Amino acid sequence: MSEFRIHHDVNELLSLLRVHGGEGAEVYIELLQKNRTPYVTTNVSAHSAKVKIAEFSRTPEDFLKKYDELKSKNTRHLDSLVYLLSKLTEDKETLHYLQQNAKERAELAANAATSSSSTNFSMPSSTSKMSLQELEELRKQLGSVTASSSAQQPLELTRKILRDKQNKKNSGQPIPVFPSWVYERPALIGDFLIGTSLSTDTTVPIGTLPLASQESMIVEDLLYVLIGVDGRYITAQALVGRQNRAFSLDPNLDLSIKELVTRILPVAASYSAVTRFIEEKSSFEYGQVNHALAAAMRTLIKEYMILITQLEHLQRQGLLSLQKLWFYIQPTMRTLEILASLATSVDKGECMGGSTLSLLHDKTFNYTGDSQAQELCLYLTKAASVPYFEILEKWIYRGIINDPYSEFMVEEHELQKEKIQEDYNDKYWDQRYTVVQQQIPSFLQKMADKILSTGKYLNVVRECGRDVTCPVAKEVIYTLKERAYVEQIEKAYNYASKVLLDFLMEEKELVAHLSRSIKHYFLMDQGDFFVHFMDLTEEELKKPVDDIITTRLEALLELALRMSTANTDPFKDDLKIDLMPHDLITQLLRVLAIETKQEKAIISAEPTELTLSGLEAFSFDYIVKWPLSLIINRKALTRYQMLFRHMFYCKHVERQLCNVWISNKTAKQFSLHSAKWFAGAFTLRQRMLNFVQNIQYYMMFEVMEPTWHILEKNLKLASNIDDVLSHHTSFLDNCLKDCMLTNPELLKIFSKLMSVCVMFTNCMQVCTAS
Repeated sequence: MSEFRIHHDVNELLSLLRVHGGEGAEVYIELLQKNRTPYVTTNVSAHSAKVKIAEFSRTPEDFLKKYDELKSKNTRHLDSLVYLLSKLTEDKETLHYLQQNAKERAELAANAATSSSSTNFSMPSSTSKMSLQELEELRKQLGSVTASSSAQQPLELTRKILRDKQNKKNSGQPIPVFPSWVYERPALIGDFLIGTSLSTDTTVPIGTLPLASQESMIVEDLLYVLIGVDGRYITAQALVGRQNRAFSLDPNLDLSIKELVTRILPVAASYSAVTRFIEEKSSFEYGQVNHALAAAMRTLIKEYMILITQLEHLQRQGLLSLQKLWFYIQPTMRTLEILASLATSVDKGECMGGSTLSLLHDKTFNYTGDSQAQELCLYLTKAASVPYFEILEKWIYRGIINDPYSEFMVEEHELQKEKIQEDYNDKYWDQRYTVVQQQIPSFLQKMADKILSTGKYLNVVRECGRDVTCPVAKEVIYTLKERAYVEQIEKAYNYASKVLLDFLMEEKELVAHLSRSIKHYFLMDQGDFFVHFMDLTEEELKKPVDDIITTRLEALLELALRMSTANTDPFKDDLKIDLMPHDLITQLLRVLAIETKQEKAIISAEPTELTLSGLEAFSFDYIVKWPLSLIINRKALTRYQMLFRHMFYCKHVERQLCNVWISNKTAKQFSLHSAKWFAGAFTLRQRMLNFVQNIQYYMMFEVMEPTWHILEKNLKLASNIDDVLSHHTSFLDNCLKDCMLTNPELLKIFSKLMSVCVMFTNCMQVCTAS
C-alpha cells in the first residue's frame, strides 16, 4: 500500500471517528508504516482471545453464542478480528475513547428519534379496537401465511435471485433451469411428507401388544423412517426454518424400546437433512461446486440405502431385532452425522463456489486424528473441487474465465481498454479482473494474488492477438498436501510473467518509449528541442488560452521536432499539444481529491476566474497504444504533465529574466545619476535568476536524474509486469514529492514567487522601453 493510500485511509478513519485536532494523521501513518507485518492467528491465540473477551463482556453468553454461530458459517477472518478485539480490551485509553464516542452517538440518535417521532407520528385513537373474534381470525391468517411462506417462499426466492443474477452476468447464454414441476411434486424429494399418511392399515394400539410384538412393529417402522417415510407409531414433525428434523413417538410404547429408538432416530434426522440438501443444491442456480458436492453425497446415500434394503430383507425373514438394528446402523450413524453437519454449515453460511470449498477444507483439517471422518471429508472436498479447478486451470494456463455461476475467486468486469487513455481515474489493470475474497478457498488464500496476476498476464497477451498456452500445464487436483497444486500455480505464474514481460520489453519497446520520448519531452531532457520550441511559440503562448489556435501550435511543434536532435526519435509523432482547463494548483487539488469525500465538491467547483495564458495552460500529451497503456496510463501521464508544467513555467520565467538582463544593457548609455536608480533592480533580478536556475537544477539533476537511473536499474531486474508498474509508480511518486507537487501549500508559495518574478520582468521591460 502506498503512502498516499495509507494517508487517505487514516484520514477517512479519523473523520468517521470524529477525531479533530491533536497530532493529526501523520503520527498514525508513521506507526502503520513501521509496524506493517503479516500476522497469522493460531487456534490457541484465538481461543485465549475469545475467553478474554467473554470475561470482559457484560453478556458473555450472547458473545459466545454469536461467535459459535459465525464459526458454524465459516466466517472469514473471524479469529483475527477476535484477536484484535481482545487487544483493544487491554488498551484502556482507546477503550475509554470508543465508549465515550459510542455514548455520544447513542445520545444523538436518541435525540433524532424523539424529534422525528414528535413531528411525524401520532398515537392511534383509543376508540379503534378489535373484537376477540376478529383478533383470532387475523392470527390464524397470519399463521397460515407465515407457515406457507417459511416452507416454500425462501427457497423459491433464493433460486430466483440467484437465477436473475446469473442471467444478468451471462446475458448471451442464460443458464439452464429445472422445470417447475420438479419443485411442485414433494414426493420426488425423498424426504418426509408431512400431513400425508401413505398407509391405509388401521393402527392397532401398541400399548396393548406384548413386548416382542411391539419390538417387531417398531423395527418395521424404523426401517421406513430411516428412508424418509412416516411409520405408524413414529412420525416426523413439521420443520420450522432450517432446524433438524424432530420425531414423535407413540406415548404408549414400552420405555425400554423407546430408549433404544431415541438413539436410532438421529440417523433418520441426519438422512432427512442430507436428502433436503442434495435436492436443493442439485439445482443449477447453486453452482457447479455445490452440485458436485450434492452428487458425491448422493453416492454415499445410495450406499446407505443398500444397507437399509439388506436390513429389510433380514426383517422379512424375522432375523432383525431392535438390538441388531442398532448394531448394524452404528457405522452409518457417524457418516450421516458428518454429512448432515456439512449440509447444515453450507446452508447457514449460504456458501457457493470457493466458500463451500473453504468450509470443506477446514472441516477436513478439523477431523485430524479421526481417520475415517477425515477420509470422508477428503472424498467430498475432492469431488466438489473438480469444477472449481477446471475454471482455475483455464485461467492460469490460458487467461480465460469461464464462470457462469460466479463461483471463482477472480471476477471479470466489463471495462474497455481504450478508456485507459481518456479517464484519469480509470484503473483498467486493477479493476478489469478483481479478487472476490469470499470465493477464495482457504487452501488457496496464500496464492490468490499470484493466481490473479497469472491470468491477467496471459489475458493481456491474448488481447494483442497472440495465442498463449502454458507448456507446463497439468491437471490440478486437491490434496491435503498443498505442495502439489502450489508448484503448478508457481510454474504457470513464472511462465505468464516471462511471456508478458518479454512481449512488452522486446516487441513493444517499453524502455525505448520511456527513455527516448517520455523523458526527453515531459522531463525536459532534450535541451535544443525546447530552445527551438520556446523561440517559435513564445508570442503565441503569451495570448489567453481562448485566443490560441491549437493547429498553429501543433505546426510549430512539428517544426521544432524536425529542426532539433529530436528528429531521430522514432516515436516523436506520438507527441501532441494539450491546453489544460485549470492551472497547476487546481489540477493538483483535483488529483489529490480522488476517492475522497471532497472529490465531488472540487470537480464541480467553478474554474479560476483569472484567464489562463497559454504558458500557464500549456502541456504535452502522448498517444500510447495497448498494451503499453498499462504502464504509461492516464494516471502516469497526468503525473508527467504536472512535472512538465512545473518545469516549463520555471523555464519561461528564466527566459524572461534573461531577456531583462539583455535589455538592461542599454543602462550603460545612461548618466551615472540615472544608472543608480537601476542598481537595486539589477541586484534583485540577479537574485531572482539565481533562485529560478537553482530550483531548476535541483529538480532536474538532484531529483529526476538520479531517480531515473534507479528506475532504469529496477526495470532491468524486474521479473514481472507488476514489478514494472510498481517501480514506475514509485519513480513518479518520488519525483512529485521531491518537486513539491504533493503539497498544495508549498506549491502555492512557489507559484507566488514565480508570479512576483514575472511581474518584475514585465515592469522592467516597460521601464527599459520608456
